[in-house]
Amino acid sequence: MATIYEFTETEMSGQTIDFKDYQGKVLLIVNTASKCGLAPQLEGIEALYRKYHEQGLEVLGLPSNQFHQELATDAATSDFCQMHYGVTFPMTKKIAVNGDDEDPLFTYLKATAGHGRIKWNFTKFLIGRDGQLIDRYAPITTPEKVEPDILTALQK
Repeated sequence: MATIYEFTETEMSGQTIDFKDYQGKVLLIVNTASKCGLAPQLEGIEALYRKYHEQGLEVLGLPSNQFHQELATDAATSDFCQMHYGVTFPMTKKIAVNGDDEDPLFTYLKATAGHGRIKWNFTKFLIGRDGQLIDRYAPITTPEKVEPDILTALQK
């Protein structure tokens, strides 16, 4: 894959997410897990989405059970995220972020960032309007700490 715009994912509803639709937008990609101690970050991620969506920010949550902290079904994950954190940004069906079955998007993101394995839930990737990776953020990096980079990217 040459660019991020060549990927697709499947939303929990079953609809295809075509990354071509993100061209010209700033995109925050996050691997999530409902039972993770970092799950409260979903509230901050949702706040960023609501605050900057009209300016061109898109957020995509990709739940993963690779660290054994996700609920059993996509429906349970969706309900949990909406009920506890008010999540309205798109979330995909469960994916793997490492290993033989890893999602091709994560293979691409890890290679582009020059970092290896995803070490934990809530690793974040910020993509600029030009489709280029701006940065990869550690799981403990809060959404509020990513906000200045989002603002800079939205102004380009």
